[in-house]
Amino acid sequence: MASAALGGDVTGRAPVVSPRGGGGMEREPGPEGARRALGRWLEAVLASRGQANAVFDILDVLQSEDQEEIQEAVRTCSRLFGALLERGELFVGPLPSEESVMAGSQGAVRKYKVWLRHRYHSCCNRLAELLAHSSFEVKELALSTLMKFVKLEGMHPLEKPKWEGNYLFPRKLFKLVLGGLLSPEEDQSLLLSQFREYLDYDDIRYHTMRAAADALARVTDRHPEVSLTFWNNAFTLLSSVSLPRQERKLSHLYVPCSGPSDKWKVVHLREHRKVFQAMWLSFLKHKLPLSLYKKVLVIVHDSILPHLAQPTLLIDFLSSAYDLGGAVSLLALNGLFVLIHKHNLEYPDFYRKLYGLLDPSVFHVKYRARFFHLADLFLSSSHLPAYLVAAFAKRLARLALTAPPEALLMVLPFICNLLRRHPACRVLVHRPGGPELDADPFDPAEDDPAKSRALESCLWELQALQRHYHPEVSRAASVINQALSVPEVSIAPLLELTAYELFEQDLRKTGPQPVPLEFLPAQGLLGRRDGLCAQLFTLS
Repeated sequence: MASAALGGDVTGRAPVVSPRGGGGMEREPGPEGARRALGRWLEAVLASRGQANAVFDILDVLQSEDQEEIQEAVRTCSRLFGALLERGELFVGPLPSEESVMAGSQGAVRKYKVWLRHRYHSCCNRLAELLAHSSFEVKELALSTLMKFVKLEGMHPLEKPKWEGNYLFPRKLFKLVLGGLLSPEEDQSLLLSQFREYLDYDDIRYHTMRAAADALARVTDRHPEVSLTFWNNAFTLLSSVSLPRQERKLSHLYVPCSGPSDKWKVVHLREHRKVFQAMWLSFLKHKLPLSLYKKVLVIVHDSILPHLAQPTLLIDFLSSAYDLGGAVSLLALNGLFVLIHKHNLEYPDFYRKLYGLLDPSVFHVKYRARFFHLADLFLSSSHLPAYLVAAFAKRLARLALTAPPEALLMVLPFICNLLRRHPACRVLVHRPGGPELDADPFDPAEDDPAKSRALESCLWELQALQRHYHPEVSRAASVINQALSVPEVSIAPLLELTAYELFEQDLRKTGPQPVPLEFLPAQGLLGRRDGLCAQLFTLS
């Protein structure tokens, strides 16, 4: 820490004190000794400006390696600088360098306030470093102390307002907090869960989004190869931000102020949406790790798109994700569904790519239920051409030959619903002279449903599944032998069905009742109920 000659006390005297001096107050070793010494130094600094150099001793303990000593020092700094902020003891305005002020001829009070402001900055910088401490208790205490300073700086600004009634939020201090939370080296997921409670305040949420966008730009500009830890921390923070669904005036502020003004951006939801959009776009424009790509796509339809000022700006992101194939394409369906149905997105090759997603792995992926729910919605329109619906039904039937039972109990009603919606496709089951297995015109390797020749084929796969080893599957496949009922069968209860649940259902079924082998039940071993042999049989 830089040493400084301290300015005078209230009487105008300018005593010269050593940079390490605490008025001759020594501390005992150990956490308990540190606690007593910190208490004495705190009282001395708050009681007399002549003892202000004891701040150096407090900040020295803040640099300790002992966890308990650090916690005591953080609490002491919280009380010390909290009181100094409330008393107006810190310099207000653009902060000059410490050396120029101490070497100049300014008044003692000005020197004192500038000096204290520099010590306050040293304390805040150290608290930001402690956000990466190995002990979570230290990290949590440092975060709560910094957020306390954020509130106090808002109530007692250290910068002069540019115009009357301007809302002053301590952006520099808050950026320091966000910089510690978005650490490139330290996993801050647990600390970010603690920070989430502050996001309920409208001003904290607004400035979090602004500071996060700036931090993303700053880190990615300085480091071309950004660590996975940073991206995970950033996603955890960004996904914690949730905006109100309905338009209303935002007045739940963390930094108290008298009479919020309509001129403040922080009280308007439309301004929050603009910053929310800028924050997410600054995150999504980078090449993200695949694991993080999936996490974003899981929440994009519900937690991101509804709050964007211009949702169509995510078209490129979702389209490129849909082109990647595999599980990523399945997850991109939700976002594309929102853009197609609510924002009139035109996607010419959408059904062709959706058809291409149907492969054997679709029954085993983690997002199977989501995929079939959306596929059911996309294929619900009665205006779809018959060849397209027939291609989906035929491909699903072919894949069903190797699907597990829990998937078959969902896929078979899915295929039957397609036939109910599109009567022109019922020719697939009403073709008595249909082709044999080796002469099936359907081409399973064709990616274009228009060229698959599915409408020329028949669903012989469903007839094969009627001999499935699982009785429920066999029963579901046999529905096709009867006239299909007009109302569709809801597949919603079957989407999440697992092999374990199917097994549990079988175990809960009651077995056949015992069949009596004799008309008259036996009365005893030799025909007599009270005979000796009957008693021995009972005792045994």
